[in-house]
Amino acid sequence: MWEEPPITGRRGSGTIFFSGCTGKCIFCQNYPISQFRYGNTVSIERFAGMMLELQGRGVHNINLVTPTHFVPQILAAVDIAAGQGLRLPLVYNTSGYDTVETLRLLEGVVDIWLPDAKYADDTVARRISGFPHYVENNRAALREMFRQVGDELILDKDGAARRGMIIRHLVLPGGMADTADVMRWIATELSPNVHISLMDQYFPAYKALTDPILSRKITPEEYEAALDAYDTAGLKHGWMQEHET
Repeated sequence: MWEEPPITGRRGSGTIFFSGCTGKCIFCQNYPISQFRYGNTVSIERFAGMMLELQGRGVHNINLVTPTHFVPQILAAVDIAAGQGLRLPLVYNTSGYDTVETLRLLEGVVDIWLPDAKYADDTVARRISGFPHYVENNRAALREMFRQVGDELILDKDGAARRGMIIRHLVLPGGMADTADVMRWIATELSPNVHISLMDQYFPAYKALTDPILSRKITPEEYEAALDAYDTAGLKHGWMQEHET
């Protein structure tokens, strides 16, 4: 129930978390799942059944979290579930470190792209998330997602998303996410109408507890600067959060 309003809707989002991740973020808040790979092994048939069970519980969508390294299994399970009555939109909830070739396999299957745009500096991306050449790869991925669905977020009568794209950006301490550059690139290279989720909920977790910069929450001033960067870039649609001290 705590995703962006068009993802949560009134009845919630049907999230399925995949063990592992394409990144190694030292501040990951889900590190037991993403880094230690906690989880259960299920068959393709059981995976399809999970999606159908979530649909039966009344959720607005099926939200696939860190799915990139399971794309073949996802395609197989969706094929089975669709044949058995799955009709919900699929949300692809990703770090944004995806190859264009992989994303093209998902064209016409994924309805709502929910990628991160984490960084504008490759050195930072490599140091704190283990991503080689993140900026180039992330921006190519965002371009491909945008090509598939454009900048319009299509909603149903309940205000829940049916198709489109929402880009998430987590504001980090010390300006490490280079928020201004990320916002400017999205507005100029994609569209000022792209929907943005500008997140302030960073807190030190996992290996960030001993990092000289990441071992603290962001300040109200840092989040205000991120809001200013959003406005300066000319972006028009998004969700902000009331910063708590």
